[in-house]
Amino acid sequence: MISFSVLLSVYYKESPIYLSQALYSVIKQSIPPTEIILVEDGKLPKTLEKVISQFKKKTSTIKIVQLPYNQGLGKALNEGLKHCTYDIVARMDTDDIAKLDRFEKQIKIFEKYPDIDICSAWIEEFENDTNNILSIKKLPERHQEILKYAKHRCPINHPVVMYKKQAVLKAGGYDGFPEDYRLWIKMLMNGAKFYNIQESLLYFRFSKNMIRRRGGWKYAIADIKSQIDFYKLGLFGISTLIYNILVRITVRLTPNYIRSLIYQKLLRK
Repeated sequence: MISFSVLLSVYYKESPIYLSQALYSVIKQSIPPTEIILVEDGKLPKTLEKVISQFKKKTSTIKIVQLPYNQGLGKALNEGLKHCTYDIVARMDTDDIAKLDRFEKQIKIFEKYPDIDICSAWIEEFENDTNNILSIKKLPERHQEILKYAKHRCPINHPVVMYKKQAVLKAGGYDGFPEDYRLWIKMLMNGAKFYNIQESLLYFRFSKNMIRRRGGWKYAIADIKSQIDFYKLGLFGISTLIYNILVRITVRLTPNYIRSLIYQKLLRK
């Protein structure tokens, strides 16, 4: 069986309860990770430190990487990658819940298809409780379908991704905004091979505040910049660039309740 690392990043605003649920779902996997790299992105409150201390007593696989101050998710993950011993790395956010056989099913894909560099899956978005599923974020399965999909939307569910560390480093790691979408495009244009398992392997914590945070000129401008960068990388032509920018500006600047409907009814299943 392939040895692999799990990479997480936690910062001061996160919930101790959610962190505990996330870590528990990692250590109780049908195939547990060989190591868990947990990046402390800046100083943490005692409530979070207590949870981490409790889990360090439950498993010896947790390794802590401490950053002197909060640097943001992309930089924290880049630092964490340096400490991952194994080439196969599974990402996990500290407020989500992995299904029991998540790692087992992803490892089997890497064993079956040795040329695959990145493997993700669908996610179920829930609010408050995993019995309250709001939507399922589905993505195409095969590489060519994923490449086509990537020209308009993010082709990988970052919270449930598993990838080869060397393929990520070869593409330059995380940078800019959105950190995950940019990385996938750089990897695609660098020749990395993608695959999405056609079932949900993770419960993704969703809230109405998330939709509100994704609106406004700040996000619209960031979208424009990222789309221009994708165009320069050769992902698509000028007509697709203009189309993508118009769609994204519309979504970012529309009222919150309309944007919420777009996310839940049009962009999800």
